[in-house]
Amino acid sequence: MIKKISLFILAGFFVFAGINHFLNPAFYLPLIPPYFPAPELINWVSGVAEIVLGVALLIPKTRGLAVIGLIILMIAFIPAHMHHIQVGGCLDSVCVPVWVTWVRLLIVHPVLLLWIFWHRK
Repeated sequence: MIKKISLFILAGFFVFAGINHFLNPAFYLPLIPPYFPAPELINWVSGVAEIVLGVALLIPKTRGLAVIGLIILMIAFIPAHMHHIQVGGCLDSVCVPVWVTWVRLLIVHPVLLLWIFWHRK
């Protein structure tokens, strides 16, 4: 029962985050490192991926692929976390103390990866 509730929360988290890429792109665009081309496309693709993979988590036949996709996506987000650390935690409207960016990278991100992996079956 707990695992099922956890699955719905995790899927909802990614679907909501994906939708937010379209509702609030100004939040995500500054996080994309400047050495990546086409930040608007990256924002769009990552938003679509989060929505599709979040929904796919809820379908038993696609759950395994969704887990793999979400793990790859989370790894792909690491440069954004590193970029946020390198600029001291402040990018346009996204300003937090630099220690918060470290906590997000070193604690929240791995916990999220483990949470995703827990739902592989």
